[in-house]
Amino acid sequence: MWPLYLALFVLLALYALHNSAIIGAATLVLIVAILVLEARTSISKEGGIKSLIDVAIALLFAAALWFAFTVALATPVPFDAIASCSMQPVLHRGDIVVLQGVRNMSSFLKASHVPIVNVSNASFSYMLSHMSREFVAFYAYSDANKSTISNFIPLNASRYSVGLYSTTCLSYYSSLGQSYNYYRCYLSNSSQQGNLIRYDYSIGRVMVNGKEYGMVETSSIFINGTKIIDNYSNPIIVYRTTPNDTFSGDIIHRAVAAIHAEGNYYIITWGDNNPGPDIQFGNYPPDQKQVLGHVLLNVPYLGYFKLILSGQIGAVAGCNQVILHNYSS
Repeated sequence: MWPLYLALFVLLALYALHNSAIIGAATLVLIVAILVLEARTSISKEGGIKSLIDVAIALLFAAALWFAFTVALATPVPFDAIASCSMQPVLHRGDIVVLQGVRNMSSFLKASHVPIVNVSNASFSYMLSHMSREFVAFYAYSDANKSTISNFIPLNASRYSVGLYSTTCLSYYSSLGQSYNYYRCYLSNSSQQGNLIRYDYSIGRVMVNGKEYGMVETSSIFINGTKIIDNYSNPIIVYRTTPNDTFSGDIIHRAVAAIHAEGNYYIITWGDNNPGPDIQFGNYPPDQKQVLGHVLLNVPYLGYFKLILSGQIGAVAGCNQVILHNYSS
């Protein structure tokens, strides 16, 4: 069997480098083939009943070990795999992260120096009932009707202007493949007035396929008038999404700030490799019950097994870019 395991190691290494769906599919087929061959070998040597008993014992041991970690780390999900590239270069697709649960959100936020903004329950409820106003982001445009947009611009480019766009609207027209209608998503400068959360932008830098560009990104957010700047020493948390969110699954992003509304905490999260916080792109701020834990440490590459076995083998957007931040703060 060793040639098959060697081939599996090679395929996993290639998949980690290229994220090719073809290589991922080949890896999945090889994993299934190895499992089938190992099962047949075990049955031929030990018999079917003995093999089933061995499998049952292994599953019980794994379940007991998982339960022990959930108790020790105080979270229902002590381990998770990174499926996207939104936390590059700190975390990479295919990493396994170890999580520590958050028993007391107030103490955790204060100990981690995450800014907390107190708001009235009425103000927060108003925001939730008008969330489409928060789904906005800045993009550069170079045409008169503001329909050709991008986050990326050439360095020192002068012919580009920056405008605010509805990300819900952009998502709709993107699904239709009608980029020429993007001008309908353009918003006036006054569209953020009255929002609990407002956003400002700057031109940063990003490496795309080894070439440097300028990038339009959110530079700061204002929660009820309090200015918040992304701090790369803040903790990375994992939260579970709801059906209302644009992006589903477990999201592993940095906690930028927290909104405190009459005893409840709602976290503003932001992927290091994203141009703005999650709320701008269609995800509601997770409440403290949705937070599964914070990242204690990560182990590279081991998460690819989970991604491949769960069918997450296709190319992932954003893996060819890294936003250039200063992580010294």
